[in-house]
Amino acid sequence: MRAIAAALVVICHALYPATMGNQNPAKPYSDWAVTEKMMWFFNPGGPIALSFFFILSGFIITWSARPGERVTAYWRRRVVKIMPNHAVTWALAMILFAGVYTPYWGLPNLFLINAFSPNVALWGGANMPAWSLGPEMFFYLLFPLLIIPVRKISESRLWLWLGVMVVGMAALCLVTITFISDVPMFPGESQSLPQFWFSYMFPPVRLVEFVFGMIVARIVISGRWPRIPNTPVVLLFLIAYAAILYIPEPFNQTLVTAIPFGLLLGTYATANLRGVRTVMGAKPMVWLGNISFAFYLTQSFVLFWLRPKVLGNAEYGVVGGTLLIIGEILVNIVFGWILFKLVEMPAMRHWSRARKPVTRPAGAQPESTPAG
Repeated sequence: MRAIAAALVVICHALYPATMGNQNPAKPYSDWAVTEKMMWFFNPGGPIALSFFFILSGFIITWSARPGERVTAYWRRRVVKIMPNHAVTWALAMILFAGVYTPYWGLPNLFLINAFSPNVALWGGANMPAWSLGPEMFFYLLFPLLIIPVRKISESRLWLWLGVMVVGMAALCLVTITFISDVPMFPGESQSLPQFWFSYMFPPVRLVEFVFGMIVARIVISGRWPRIPNTPVVLLFLIAYAAILYIPEPFNQTLVTAIPFGLLLGTYATANLRGVRTVMGAKPMVWLGNISFAFYLTQSFVLFWLRPKVLGNAEYGVVGGTLLIIGEILVNIVFGWILFKLVEMPAMRHWSRARKPVTRPAGAQPESTPAG
């Protein structure tokens, strides 16, 4: 699922590759009308893909939390998972293409604090997609505190609290349009720049999605997830995607798809636990899921560096432009696999293990992780 979401983000960025400087590559399609139609369909998918990442993070971290593990050991695993890939791609981006337009030497991006700033000059600098790692690290930092009240929720009230999180998302949307300045407008968007930053980038606002994912994980762990067929859940998501094409920002960024995403995660996870084979658990999908974090971070090299180097400013018709986007995704899979093999896996293998054995409560069993 994470691989599909990451590919959706890449498609959005490939349709209209734009940086904060004047280094923007050419579009895939020479006809602007074609670009507009493709952007109308795919661009809303980028924000919901980020929402899915945040919900999935809450689910996975809660599912894999180790009883008795020291907080410092948990934090080390999270840092080792994120920072080596990020540091390498940040450095390469600054050297190859981003250094000429990124302010402050790209340091806000390196230290993952640029999402906390409403300064638009900081959002797209250095390795642009890495801004979302700032909210992720913020969630990871708070998780040892968040898991305490989440674990204390009575099993009979978990679904109620899941609904509370959805209400919280709706409330944040209303706060955005009511109290956040509506000027200046974000070019090409229906929100102002301050509204976009607050609703889409500001880490504390995105925390609600992370907690939503935590509660979904608790429902699955408690055995209270109903046995729902996969097909209706997928159809519900497709209906939600159709809805976000028409629902305005910021409501279409998180609110509309939160429940379908929660149902997808819970339903496929419980199917895995029952031993049911699903397409998401197939070996190719698991492999793509494993490299998806690296794939997400390497997209800038394909779009902002390799594409201009190889093709210059060439733009194409419908067939050529579509083949170009597919080719960019395939090349990015190769780049992601290289980063996964040479950086992510060695870092996790050498630095993520605790120096002392984890102490588990008497009778506790190691937790398993659902496939996919």
